[in-house]
Amino acid sequence: MPVNNRLADALEDMTAWRRRLHETPELMYDLPETSAFVAGQLKAFGCDEVATGIGRSGVVGVIKGRGEGRVIALRADMDALPIREITGASYASKVPGVMHACGHDGHTTMLLGAAQHLADTRAFAGTAVVVFQPAEEGGAGGKAMLDDGLMERFGVEEVYGMHNLPGLPVGRFAMRPGPIMASADHVEITIEGKGSHAAKPNEGIDVVLTGAAIVTALQQVVSRNVDPLASGVVSITMFHAGEADNVLPPRAELTGTMRSLGAHIRQQLRDRVKEVAEAVGGAYGAKVSVKIVEGYPATVNHAAQTAFAQDVAEDVAGTANVDPMAPPLMAAEDFAYMLEARPGAYIFIGNGDSAGLHHPAYDFNDAALPLGASYWVRLVERALPLV
Repeated sequence: MPVNNRLADALEDMTAWRRRLHETPELMYDLPETSAFVAGQLKAFGCDEVATGIGRSGVVGVIKGRGEGRVIALRADMDALPIREITGASYASKVPGVMHACGHDGHTTMLLGAAQHLADTRAFAGTAVVVFQPAEEGGAGGKAMLDDGLMERFGVEEVYGMHNLPGLPVGRFAMRPGPIMASADHVEITIEGKGSHAAKPNEGIDVVLTGAAIVTALQQVVSRNVDPLASGVVSITMFHAGEADNVLPPRAELTGTMRSLGAHIRQQLRDRVKEVAEAVGGAYGAKVSVKIVEGYPATVNHAAQTAFAQDVAEDVAGTANVDPMAPPLMAAEDFAYMLEARPGAYIFIGNGDSAGLHHPAYDFNDAALPLGASYWVRLVERALPLV
């Protein structure tokens, strides 16, 4: 089955939905217009149940097939990013400083297109649960929906997700079993020294010099402590200290991120960052405290469900257009929580030669809409076949 003909014919409608969402982006859990639009569409499609307010502002649609069977969930994210758009598109964001720079408008639209088709045809036996999630961008909206009883309330047995990928041509899919996206932890390092006149550094304890030494030392954690065949990232992204060019300040603050593809490496990074920062600070006579804020876990695909997702993608795009062993990304994704709760798979769909994710010039490629919607429909029909 190539791209579903009815979904190809629906491209104009889906493009209109996507661009409407693009014009009115909303952040985190504060999604009144987006959630209302999604819920309204699902009701208009004739879903058997439409539930709102799950995980604060998530929306769930329930579509029953023509017979009894398993329950599978399909998930899309809805939130935007605090970025000022520079695409110049006629449908560019109308909200200053907020834009859909990660393609969640496209993800929502592809799942809406699939929901409309599934509600109309009911060519499956079982139940399809379409999940529209808030706060993927750092707010752990997926976990919030789980905490609200998403899986139990709707009887979900498997869960699937999809994200667009710039650089992967439109018409192609990519996935891999096991870790496909990284965990992400936030690190805050506070350095307490002794201020002095910049002309008399011998009378103080220089927190700027200490901080610079800590940053340099932390870059050796991955290269000298992590297995070369494993993956880890330590990046210090902010360094705050001082207010005048002739004063050595008494305090400095460093913040950054740590990424890994496995729980063992994740813990190793946490331990070594703390040990190294404190030891270097001590060597310079400063007092160092390290706070690690746990972020999303690694997104780990289940083998059987990933093989199934590969087969479905090949049905839609052809074997030559599916990469079953794509390299993992060191970005993080809160679909990880759903894959911890239920077996499933997370895959990528090509967005073509676009700007990168989280870039102010990024835009979702509307040509991908029928492919993504077709993938969702075919996945349901194959996972829940009519007898």
